[in-house]
Amino acid sequence: MVYIHIPFCRQKCSYCNFHFSTSLRWKEQMLLAIRREIELRAGELNAKVLPSLYFGGGTPSLLSVSEMGGLMEVLQRYYDFSDTAEITLEANPEDLSTDFLKGLVSLGVNRLSVGIQSFFDEDLKLMNRSHSGQQAEAAVKRSQDAGIENLSIDLIYGSPVSDFSQWEANLDRAVALEVPHVSSYALTVEPRTALQAWVQKGRLQAPSEGTQNRQFFHMVDVLTREGFEHYEISNFAKKGFRSRHNSAYWNYEPYLGIGPSAHSYDGEGRRSWNVANNAHYLKALSAGELPLEQEFLSEKDRYNEWLMIGLRTADGVDLSLLDTAFSEEIRRHYRKEAGRKLEAGLLTEAQGRLRIPSRHWFMADGIASDLFVL
Repeated sequence: MVYIHIPFCRQKCSYCNFHFSTSLRWKEQMLLAIRREIELRAGELNAKVLPSLYFGGGTPSLLSVSEMGGLMEVLQRYYDFSDTAEITLEANPEDLSTDFLKGLVSLGVNRLSVGIQSFFDEDLKLMNRSHSGQQAEAAVKRSQDAGIENLSIDLIYGSPVSDFSQWEANLDRAVALEVPHVSSYALTVEPRTALQAWVQKGRLQAPSEGTQNRQFFHMVDVLTREGFEHYEISNFAKKGFRSRHNSAYWNYEPYLGIGPSAHSYDGEGRRSWNVANNAHYLKALSAGELPLEQEFLSEKDRYNEWLMIGLRTADGVDLSLLDTAFSEEIRRHYRKEAGRKLEAGLLTEAQGRLRIPSRHWFMADGIASDLFVL
């Protein structure tokens, strides 16, 4: 699988210090650099048939159809796409015009991940989003009319400017739109954002963990009742609509990340990542050099990541890997620490898999970290 990070956005960011709308020359340079990176790393993936391609990061829907087609053309020189390949574009609602959607379909894009966040304008203003709730709903309907059935929408819960009834209404709209996939995350106060400044000045209260907990479990009740499978802590899918791309991350499969700050993993313990600074990324590739760093994960690191990632999913972790991938020392540590959680009902073992019961998923990261080898 291949992930392409597109570092374009409408606002100036701390990494590149360029504003998209006034820097088209920079955009051309970045696309050329991404194409060069694809070529330089063509032999890195063992698989020559791609099961998934994901255009994400920044605002990839700012690309034109022809620009996206150019990137896909380079990929197709080195890889084939399987007949069932999942080709996803992250998009903002305001970018999904009818013509753009038709162009995406012509390129083979068959899945959209739409950053809706909320159908209420007061939430969207707080999150500094440029679309309205009405635009969000219209974008979903246009996408469906264009023939893109595999749609995922992002929703944010725990906003301090909306009440529980608005969260209920957000979920009701998502269900009514008949999207087959929902990703939902708690609102967090990020450094150097307007939300952080407002909280510090007392203009807004910080998001309440109790409120977020309540809204999370209400979402679980509503979406599972409507036929969604809660297959990862933040992700819900109708049958046949799990994100194959993200599931590969959670299953610890190899992936190749292209573009500034993109990460890659070879499936055997080698992880690499590109520099995040766009100017440094461009400079390296213009010299024919790969702008990446790498590390080789220790057994301890592989064990900790295996637990952290797998225990966030409904499938849990495959315990047979303990015998095939880890030493007796790791296995002894696991038996000691997991035994306490099993006795407390925070973990279950069944059919060779270790899972966190769904009622404890809000504490999943803490439960997993208690099993870590430090």
